[in-house]
Amino acid sequence: MALTKLNNKAVANVTSIPVALGDMVLVSSATASSSASIEFSLGNYKEYKFFFVDIHPQNNAVNFQINFSSDNGSNYNVVKTTTVFNTYHFENDAATALTYQSGQDLAQSSSDQILLDAIGNDNDQSHVGIIQLFNPSSTTYVKNFIATSNRYWEGDGTAEHFVAGYANTTSALTNIIFRMSSGNIDAGKILMFGIN
Repeated sequence: MALTKLNNKAVANVTSIPVALGDMVLVSSATASSSASIEFSLGNYKEYKFFFVDIHPQNNAVNFQINFSSDNGSNYNVVKTTTVFNTYHFENDAATALTYQSGQDLAQSSSDQILLDAIGNDNDQSHVGIIQLFNPSSTTYVKNFIATSNRYWEGDGTAEHFVAGYANTTSALTNIIFRMSSGNIDAGKILMFGIN
C-alpha cells in the first residue's frame, strides 16, 4: 500500500483528507478568534469525534466546557451524569497526582461539563484533546461520551483530564457547544468527524 502525505501537514490546518479513512468523514471545523463559543450541528452519524487543537483562553485559569442541545441550539441544558479524574505534574517537579475530581463530575445536572480546568493563558499555554460522542440521534438510548484532554496548566505543569458520562435523554441531540467558564476562546481549532 502506498503512503499518502497530507499537503498541509498539521492537523490544525486540515481542510480535507486525500485518503479514505473507512467510515470516518471530516464533517466540519471551526477556528476560534476571540470567540464566545464554538457550536456544531449534529446529524445522523453513529459516532462523532471532535479534536481540539491548541485551544487558548482569553482569561487565565479558566475551564474548557461542553454542553448539548436537543432543540436545535435554542438551549444548551441537557441533563448529564459524568465522572472525572485527572493526573498532573509540575514543571519544577514539586507535585504530582492522580485524583478523582468529585467537584467536576455531574449527577443529573444540566450545567456545562468541564473538559479541562485551569487552562493558562500565557502565550505558550494551550489545551488539546479528543471527545467521542456516541449515537446522538438515537431516540431510544441515552448518549454516551468520553473525553481525554491535556493542558499546559496555569500553575506551569501538564495535566491530563479524563471525562466520561452520558446525556440522560432519549431525545436526539441536535447541537453541541464548546466554551470557556469565563471569557472567550482566544484561539484554537476544533475539527468534527462523523463515523458510521
